[in-house]
Amino acid sequence: MAIINQGILGGVSGKIGNVIGGTWKGIDYLRIKPSSVANPKTEGQLDQRSKFAKVLFFLQPMADFLRVGFKQYAIKMTEFNAAMSYNLFNGVFGTYPNYNIDYPNALVSRGNLKGVANGTATSSAPEEIEISWDDNSSSGNALATDKSLILVLNPDKKESIYTTSGPVRSLRTETLALPAEYSGDVVEVYLGFVSADGTKVSNSTHLGSVTVA
Repeated sequence: MAIINQGILGGVSGKIGNVIGGTWKGIDYLRIKPSSVANPKTEGQLDQRSKFAKVLFFLQPMADFLRVGFKQYAIKMTEFNAAMSYNLFNGVFGTYPNYNIDYPNALVSRGNLKGVANGTATSSAPEEIEISWDDNSSSGNALATDKSLILVLNPDKKESIYTTSGPVRSLRTETLALPAEYSGDVVEVYLGFVSADGTKVSNSTHLGSVTVA
């Protein structure tokens, strides 16, 4: 029960519904009692948090790359959030609590530009990744001048090596230098394209899990 002090226009002391009145340093105040969550750790909430954490772990090392890779889908949200939204629904497999990133289905770039044809990634020389693809610039909206988007993710080290302005589509190959400490690590390699004027981006293609020489 609440008490109205000093008449109808005075301060309120006590509780009326979810409104609490009181006085602090001679100042009358009203505040809303915060709503309580009966069970903040339901199975559904834990499931979603686990999945969210897995995708966040995947995307954090490539945050700058995503500014190009997901620019077409950054509508009323950041590029990073657009990537989170897509990969939460499409880039994870398993059941709680054992979720894993589905690397072949995850995207690090997304858009309507023509994508990769017959891309491959290998590591035959120390500290290098060799990437190749077919020149499909006569297909759809692909152009010979489209620049390659290349990303090499090292999940164990929580790092990525990438370029958002690689060789053009018609050149069909690139060799990316890697840190010496990557030797023996398994990395995930992605390839996509961005138009020369930066307005169009393709869906990325996962070129495989590659052990660095």
